[in-house]
Amino acid sequence: MTRTIAIGDIHGCAIALQTLLDEIKPTRDDTIVGVGDYVDRGMDSAGVLEILVDLVSRCRFIPLIGNHELMMYKGIHSKKKGEFDFWYQHGGNATLASYGGRVENIPQHHVTFLSHCLRYFETDTHFFIHANYDADLPLAEQLDEVIFWQHIRELPPGLHISGKIAVVGHTPQTEGEICDLGHVKIIDTYCYGDQWLTALDVNSGTIWQANNSGMLRLDRLEAQEDF
Repeated sequence: MTRTIAIGDIHGCAIALQTLLDEIKPTRDDTIVGVGDYVDRGMDSAGVLEILVDLVSRCRFIPLIGNHELMMYKGIHSKKKGEFDFWYQHGGNATLASYGGRVENIPQHHVTFLSHCLRYFETDTHFFIHANYDADLPLAEQLDEVIFWQHIRELPPGLHISGKIAVVGHTPQTEGEICDLGHVKIIDTYCYGDQWLTALDVNSGTIWQANNSGMLRLDRLEAQEDF
């Protein structure tokens, strides 16, 4: 059976990610969408990227880019010290530590992975984007400051002109539960903050969650009004 499964903000939580994937058991018939923010803040960003690179060979894996991937990519490539410092001060210190504290230790296939992440992805019924969106603009015309940086609590969007349901991350749900606004599902469930990493089958509503201790819990999507 074909599944479309979205995974929320991972933020260096390699144990939680591996626990989820061991339970989901992706196959070549599955589409797995990462909504971005794979790196920074958590303890093992290097391990997360290695797991995701491997996932490409196991299923149809669609990695989106988040603001932390943007910061990391600019931080390690820009000749401006400010770009590196900005990344380092916003979680990049943890990422760099996972590579032994040296930019030179970041393998090229991890950098290549970052460079191939997409701005958005859509199916017939859903679209996936990192942070937020302008409901009146086509997905190809969305502004960077909105789709990478704008928290939904700051400006909750309406139903997108496509009529599709949005699945996003970036706005942390500090209680560890998905926020379901009907036309928007927020799946950043604050794993690096001692909560849960979430995977959501967007068609069946099945939820898998794992934490950094390797604990797993299963649920079904239920509507929530607040975030």
